[in-house]
Amino acid sequence: MIGRPVVVRRRPLLRAAAVGATVAVGRAVRRHAQQRATTGAAGNPPTRPAVPAQASAASSEAAMMDQLSQLSMLHQQGALTDDEFAAAKAKVLG
Repeated sequence: MIGRPVVVRRRPLLRAAAVGATVAVGRAVRRHAQQRATTGAAGNPPTRPAVPAQASAASSEAAMMDQLSQLSMLHQQGALTDDEFAAAKAKVLG
């Protein structure tokens, strides 16, 4: 009995990547809006201790690493071509 050829569906994987990127962008926009809201009238942010800033930098770095690992996984699975992976990686890294 000859079966039908196996078709790899890429749309669900690409959709998952798009949703993940959308969530990350939404978080960045929300964080930016919060920073604007806390900015003083003179345009200078209020004085804050250094520890939360370091924690914020660490969390954004962790989020970037999560995005890169997700992109790498999609590339290894064949959902992203080499060019698509390079473009997405450049976008994440800035």
